[in-house]
Amino acid sequence: MLVIGPVALSGCGTVVDREKLQDTVQASLENSIREKIKNVECPSDESVDPGATFTCDVIFSDDRREVATLKIRNEEADISMVGLEPKN
Repeated sequence: MLVIGPVALSGCGTVVDREKLQDTVQASLENSIREKIKNVECPSDESVDPGATFTCDVIFSDDRREVATLKIRNEEADISMVGLEPKN
């Protein structure tokens, strides 16, 4: 399991900023695992609920798909990546 440091995001009211989240997750993964990411797809309606986890699909440049598990750390929508696993 891959653990990546916190991702600081500002929530839009009570919902995580999807576009910023996707861009940040992509950049963090490319820097940490040194692989090119084609796209990251996260849910568009993720509520800022401290302690909650959710997943985003990660599509690598070779079209391999994996699932990133993210955890909302606080009410400011700071997020930590807690895992990256092959998509079944």
